[in-house]
Amino acid sequence: MGHDHYYRGNFLRRVQSMLYLWLKALHIIAMVCWFAGLFYLPRLFVYHAMSTDEISRERFCIMERKLYRGIMWPSLILTVAMGLWLISLNPGYYFSQGWMHAKLSLVALLVVYQFICGAQIKAFARGENPRGHVFYRWFNEAPVLALLGIVILVVVRPF
Repeated sequence: MGHDHYYRGNFLRRVQSMLYLWLKALHIIAMVCWFAGLFYLPRLFVYHAMSTDEISRERFCIMERKLYRGIMWPSLILTVAMGLWLISLNPGYYFSQGWMHAKLSLVALLVVYQFICGAQIKAFARGENPRGHVFYRWFNEAPVLALLGIVILVVVRPF
């Protein structure tokens, strides 16, 4: 009887460990897809701001909208869902870690950044763009800085 309890407990730990690893892998895959959009969409804004003919502007509007709705939103949702699921496996640990609070703050800023991108897509679709391509080149760097911070926080766990 004692052995059955030992093996059952060991089996459950292995299943839990595998679940954690699968969730972590899916979280990272979704995050990579999300960041691909976060990097590419502002680059499209650069070219959109530089375009001078109506055909190019219309093409950029379509590309921006499809990237935002078809890739960025699903990836954001999966990234957040998998991340929350991971946290739910050991909330006491994660919420006691300073690096996790900093990481979640950066993720929240990225969600706000995505909403700003969505507003910009709508402005371009209306033919409104008060900014030049140089602004969007700088705007494009924000997700890079967030990614650097997030990776360092998760890997190094400085606090």
